[in-house]
Formats: sequence, C-alpha cells, structure tokens
Amino acid sequence: MKTLDEKLMMIEEIIRDEDFRKNKGLSNEVGYYIFDYPAEEELKVRRYLESLLKKNKSNLQGYNLVIYDLYDIMLDLLEEEDLIDSCIEMEKNEGLDYLISAVNDILKTDYDDNYFNTYIEENTPDNSVVFITGIGKIFPFARAHGILNKLHLVFDRAPVVLFYPGEYNGQSLVLFSEFKDENYYRALPLIK
Repeated sequence: MKTLDEKLMMIEEIIRDEDFRKNKGLSNEVGYYIFDYPAEEELKVRRYLESLLKKNKSNLQGYNLVIYDLYDIMLDLLEEEDLIDSCIEMEKNEGLDYLISAVNDILKTDYDDNYFNTYIEENTPDNSVVFITGIGKIFPFARAHGILNKLHLVFDRAPVVLFYPGEYNGQSLVLFSEFKDENYYRALPLIK
C-alpha cells in the first residue's frame, strides 16, 4: 500500500497526462475521481495542493488547474448575502439541524442547479482539471455523495477530483474514517 507522500507525488503526473484530461468513461462520461487520505493529514494535503496550484499558474502544462473549496464557497455566499450573524443566531435559537436545513435551502442542495454546481460551471475555464476540497470542513452541511451526484448530472467538460478526508473503496465513503456516507459508484479512486 502506498504512503500518502507517494500518492501525492503521483497526482501531478496523472493530471498532466492528456488521456486523463480527455478521459471518457465506459458510458462516455467525463471522469470523476476521489483521492482519499487520512483526515489527520489534511494540512499536508492542503500544502501540496497549494504548491501544485502555484506551479500550474503559468499554464505551461497546457491545462488549467482549478481548486474549489466547498466550505469557502458556502461562506462567501453567506457573507455576500449578509447571513453570517443570522446563521449564528439561528444555531443558538433553533439548533444545528435547523441551521443545516436553512443553509441547504439557501444553497439549493436538493437541486441540480444548486449553488455549488452553478459556481463550478461558471468559474471553470475550458481545458481544466477540477479539484474539489473542503468536504471535511463543510460537514454536516454537505456530504460527498450528494455533491458528486448532483455535479455529475450537470458538469461534464473536465475531469473532477474530490479530495476526501476519509476512506473510499470504490463504493462506500467513510468521512474521517468514522461517518459512513451513502454509497457512491460513479467515481474511481484517483490512485489505487
């Protein structure tokens, strides 16, 4: 079994491969991948992704690397709508479950044209590789299977890699190696 450092070092080679960037699955759909890692290694993964993004800024590799942090996207929307203080009060007065429901209504997470999908579609240049991060930070407001199921329906012009702080065996997702998510079959492990 490969160490996290070995797996991280393989990412750049994989995404530089033109076949990966033009990957079409058996059903002729763009590839969706999951890179799972131990949650306690989150900071190491973030540092690696930051360095990879800096390396790609000049676009000399022939593609754009875009990284979307779901938590940052959610917070930016709540700040833009001036809802942060309201959310804090809502959690105090109504509880976390009520807040989660209210925020999911704002994000329209039950819909194909939800805020995350629209944001990713509108901000992804052509000839890109999309990395999605922040699934651990945004929990319990969003779950990996929900994000990928909805995004898969509307976004098919670039390969997507979800960075997942937990375990993925090609079927089941276990966030933080503790919270079992619904099964997800459409994504392949980025590195086996």
